[in-house]
Amino acid sequence: MTLDETTIRRAIRDRYGQLAKTLNKQDSCCDLSSVESVEGPSEAGQVYAGCGAPVEAAGIKEGEIVVDLGSGGGLDAFRASKLVGESGRVIGVDATPEMIWRSRETAKKYEFSNVDFRLGEIEHVPVDSNSVDVAISNCVINLAPDKGLVFREVYRILKPGGRLAVSDEVAECTVKLDHKDLNAWTECVAGALPEDEYVNLIKEAGFRDVEVKGKTQSCCSQGVASITVTASKPKNT
Repeated sequence: MTLDETTIRRAIRDRYGQLAKTLNKQDSCCDLSSVESVEGPSEAGQVYAGCGAPVEAAGIKEGEIVVDLGSGGGLDAFRASKLVGESGRVIGVDATPEMIWRSRETAKKYEFSNVDFRLGEIEHVPVDSNSVDVAISNCVINLAPDKGLVFREVYRILKPGGRLAVSDEVAECTVKLDHKDLNAWTECVAGALPEDEYVNLIKEAGFRDVEVKGKTQSCCSQGVASITVTASKPKNT
């Protein structure tokens, strides 16, 4: 049996839709141990499923426009909003309606006036071309069946000279992953690519200065590791 993209997307939305309804942290393929040390609304931390620190890696500055791809409960978006200040803006994009509803409620509760959450797929980002200074993503792109399209979309929305910082899961070459297992897809495993293939997709999208900032073994024991990658869109584009 070959899994089609629609089936994969539906399974992922179902899993993270259920996660959005929880009141406490639950099991995830990604490392939740860092939540306690990360500042942000508790409601966002309860459904946090990141595997790295793209906010720190991005070097976000005051006044910048930031897009968080696969924003989930909004933890990274809220953290980025403090860095851009009142003169900047953060846009969170997520394909799961329940996550968008939850993050909007959190933003309203804590009066985050410079954050906007939009429903949409990261392969078709609901953001204008050449309008963003920084794009971040945390343990989400591995869930996309077409990762090359995601990186081309990021390239499209970034301004010339804009920056990408992404933390994600990659496959260890010695382990054979089951790409037909829906649960493995939703758990950040089946969609993980080898590190060199993942990095090459970023380069093929047109990015320059692509650099792997760090790599750590993830909490998944199924042959994946976490990496953080930074890159930039050429200024003369």
